[in-house]
Amino acid sequence: MLNVPLADMEPEQAVHAPEAPLKETVSPEKKRNKGLKAAQDFLGGGYLSQKWVTGNLFFILYLGLIAMVYIGNTYYTEKKFKSIERTKNELKELRYQYITTKSVLMFQGRQSEISKRALTHGLKETTMPPYKIFYSAEALMQKR
Repeated sequence: MLNVPLADMEPEQAVHAPEAPLKETVSPEKKRNKGLKAAQDFLGGGYLSQKWVTGNLFFILYLGLIAMVYIGNTYYTEKKFKSIERTKNELKELRYQYITTKSVLMFQGRQSEISKRALTHGLKETTMPPYKIFYSAEALMQKR
């Protein structure tokens, strides 16, 4: 038989014609996002009244305490590390200052630099070379 709408058929044919399955346009049901459903369940607070949560409340509090101690320990360690780095940098700067001061002092301790500074105070460098003075043992005994 042809696909003729039932309204156009004659009444006898309509009675004897097999009924064609009705095709409904069924849109697929959208599945809820599992993550969204889990978030709504979590934020709803229904999990707090479950038996296993109330039975393990002390353990959950213990885990929270351990987590806070862990976080605090991390902050303390970072603070100490920054302090150590600051001390290292300060030590490095002091070492550079020590080396600079030592080199300046060694330069100022040279004889030529000392004689230049002595001239500003009115002292002159001797032209006569140094010599040794010898004493005999008898001369030392007579002075006593």
